[in-house]
Amino acid sequence: MEERWVLHCDCNSFYASVELLAHPELRQRCVAVCGDPESRHGIILAKNEPAKKLGVKTAETIWQAKRKCPDLVLLPPHRELYRKYYRIINTIYQRYTDRVEPFSIDESWLDVTGSWQLFEKSPAALADRLRAEVKAATGLTISVGVSFNKVFAKLGSDYKKPDATTLISRQNYRDILWPLPVGQMLFVGRSAKEKLQGLGVRTIGELAAAEPAMLQSALGKLGPEIGRYARGEDAEPVRRWGEAEPVKSVGNGMTFKRNLCGPADIRHALTVLADEVAARLRRHGVWAGAVQVTVRDTQLKTITRQKQLPQATHLAKDLEGGCWQLMQANWEMQKPIRMLTVTALSITTEPFAVQQSFFEDAPRTDPKREKLEQSLDAIRQKYGRAAIGAGSILKNDLGLGELAIGSPGEDEDLDEKVKGPL
Repeated sequence: MEERWVLHCDCNSFYASVELLAHPELRQRCVAVCGDPESRHGIILAKNEPAKKLGVKTAETIWQAKRKCPDLVLLPPHRELYRKYYRIINTIYQRYTDRVEPFSIDESWLDVTGSWQLFEKSPAALADRLRAEVKAATGLTISVGVSFNKVFAKLGSDYKKPDATTLISRQNYRDILWPLPVGQMLFVGRSAKEKLQGLGVRTIGELAAAEPAMLQSALGKLGPEIGRYARGEDAEPVRRWGEAEPVKSVGNGMTFKRNLCGPADIRHALTVLADEVAARLRRHGVWAGAVQVTVRDTQLKTITRQKQLPQATHLAKDLEGGCWQLMQANWEMQKPIRMLTVTALSITTEPFAVQQSFFEDAPRTDPKREKLEQSLDAIRQKYGRAAIGAGSILKNDLGLGELAIGSPGEDEDLDEKVKGPL
């Protein structure tokens, strides 16, 4: 059987590198791309290599980064430029295979199993060729992991940066990957890392050797899955370019221009966030069977709570109602909130994803509300994103008007995983 070959191509310090194309004089200085401090979006979105060496991290606040690097140069983001280079780079990838699957705006997997022989003497040589072509076309560098599955290819691109190729083969993956800290494993976040370390699992090799039942007990279904990944048992295919990934969740959040204080503020924010999430659900042609709220307070402490809905829905009223119940049960209403996120979960392609009851109190669809929200979609599509919305967004000082529904590609956060061509 022919060996499978997957490349994971990752742009190095993508946002910062794109910005430095216009500021070559800053290349040797510490540079970071950040949100607007005046809008309370003052976090680090990306940093260049000199800043990284001084400990500047993505998602930390500007003041934290400045404490590590007082001379840090801050640049604003230019999202259209990032989309432009995303398209250029992925067009280069498509010269070599039709199986190009974006993982985010600066990362893509390529399955070159059936095509690498047409271009180079080895898959690693093709990776080197891609690095050279991207650099020549854009001035940007990429790191490429070459392996027999997607997870190991991703770990390979992270292994050596910037501008490098790393081969993770069936012969060497135990030597290269298993000694790495378990936190470097794909899909192992901070919480999972802490739970694994509590079990004595500190390296990827120890994760590979861990009993599946123990991992299941600690992490649920994620546990055995990442154990399989650590053993090299990932068989997930690379999708063709433009092939949509099944939607698993749809969410939207905001850091407000001032803190939310009290039930009225919270309800206004939930109304607008739920409106946008519902519009995205309808745009994808899916329904949600559960909702989740994520709340961050003024001390940057975060809680997440979720609940099943009585009936799958893609209506803002239903999502907002579920989130309001979560807030009432889990939040002290007078406690200020800095950031709030509404996420639709348990996504289904059918409107009735829950068991129906024969009794009169069974949940029912609301055809009038369905017609109303579809009318909102039509108005926004014809007259623009801000043409119509909740009255609570008018003349408020929270910045809610900035959350008006956009068309595909306009309202997506660039840190979200890309579902297809932008």
